[in-house]
Amino acid sequence: MAIEVRIPTILRSYTDGQKAVQGSGDTIAALFADLDAHHPGIKDRLVEGEELRRFVNVYLNDEDVRFLDGIATRLSDGDSVTILPAVAGGMR
Repeated sequence: MAIEVRIPTILRSYTDGQKAVQGSGDTIAALFADLDAHHPGIKDRLVEGEELRRFVNVYLNDEDVRFLDGIATRLSDGDSVTILPAVAGGMR
């Protein structure tokens, strides 16, 4: 199973500067474990325990996985996963 994972600039130090990498897994959690096996340390930046970190957004084919099944969201061959840091701030 091949899943394309788009990596944000802030995490590209884990992927040797690559904007996108291939991974595999039947769930988001399994995909993150696979990514961590090939790009050590990246998983710790994405999840805390069994949940996505607060300031990390993950999209499966443009749908926020928080509104699906979180890291238990099922994946299919050819899916696209995008990791985005949450943007906070504004005017005071």
